[in-house]
Amino acid sequence: MEITSGVKRSWWRSLGPGLITAALVFGPGSLTVMSKLGAIHGYDLLWVLVITTILMMAFTAMSARIGLVSSISLLQLFRNKWGKGVAIFTGLAIFFVTASFQAGNTIGAGIAFAESFQTSAAPWIVFISLLAIGLLFFKSFYRILEKVMMLMVALMLISFIFTVILAKPNLINLAQGLIPTIPKGSLLLVIAMVASSFSMAGAFYQAYLVQEKGWKLSEMKLATNEGLSGILVLGMISGMILISAASILHPQGIQVTAAGDMGKSLEPLYGNFATAIFMLGLFGASFSSLVGNATIGGTLFADAISLGRNLNSFPVKALITTVILIGTSVALIFGKLPLELIIFAQGITIFAVPFIGFGILLIANDSRIMGEYTNKKRHNIPGVIGLLVLLALAGTNFYSLFLS
Repeated sequence: MEITSGVKRSWWRSLGPGLITAALVFGPGSLTVMSKLGAIHGYDLLWVLVITTILMMAFTAMSARIGLVSSISLLQLFRNKWGKGVAIFTGLAIFFVTASFQAGNTIGAGIAFAESFQTSAAPWIVFISLLAIGLLFFKSFYRILEKVMMLMVALMLISFIFTVILAKPNLINLAQGLIPTIPKGSLLLVIAMVASSFSMAGAFYQAYLVQEKGWKLSEMKLATNEGLSGILVLGMISGMILISAASILHPQGIQVTAAGDMGKSLEPLYGNFATAIFMLGLFGASFSSLVGNATIGGTLFADAISLGRNLNSFPVKALITTVILIGTSVALIFGKLPLELIIFAQGITIFAVPFIGFGILLIANDSRIMGEYTNKKRHNIPGVIGLLVLLALAGTNFYSLFLS
């Protein structure tokens, strides 16, 4: 898709980078967390999703503006402003976080086929990983990536729209879920919900996506709206899953121990197709995150160590492939995401994520870099709130991992 300044495009065709960000943020973990929240607490925590979606939109828009204004990458801006060490730390941290959680995406995509066809997950894990790696070697990888992500998001969106329609949620109870309240015993799930829907790595990468697509500074409004639309779609998908679980599972007292439990509970509505439809959504969430997270980790680490950021360059493809292979290896060896790896990834997130958010906020407020597009008060208010949320999340995780 060639980008030409001043040419008016349809809303759907202009969604590329925003939908890629949405697709890579929403994975099998998000699917499971939203299902569990709805099943256990009904609509009570819908308000948390609304707030995190707004905060994610704020940082995604900031990152998109930085990418449009600057002629160099966001990590190179980090390097120029704070030094080489900071840039390498940021790129390496994001690489390890994406690699550590890649196994969950790989397993999710494999299970979607394995449970549908009643086979072992291992062959599907290998096949899906090879498929993801194969995408790297198509000419114009970004265009292929964009189309795959848009297809996956459309698949998820359609699947869950039908789920909500058939679930017939109680509108009064749904509205009450927008009133802030923290049900007893829900704190850990709330933290997981915030972490799964407010991804600083995803927001950070938006700056790269708008540059990769070739947006011009004159297209600032269109590019910003695109990013916001993509995150809004992410929030809608997450909300529909939570609402469906609250409408169907919560009244029956069904406890979700895996994402597939929700599919089984929809059999009265979908009949024999219930599991197949839900597994289709699970595959969409898993595969889009598998490709997207690997792309983030590989691209940012390559950029951090001065190997470039072109998605079609060999060093970037090699590092993206490395992330995919790490996920595949862990998935095949352990069969599930090992606790030690989760703790390791969370440990990195504790220190990296608030720092990354702070870095984006500082650069967006640097008038020497941003000029007339420097953050205004309306940008900084959600930015500061988002940073405080990240710090609170980091503090809670630090306490649970090292002090409790």
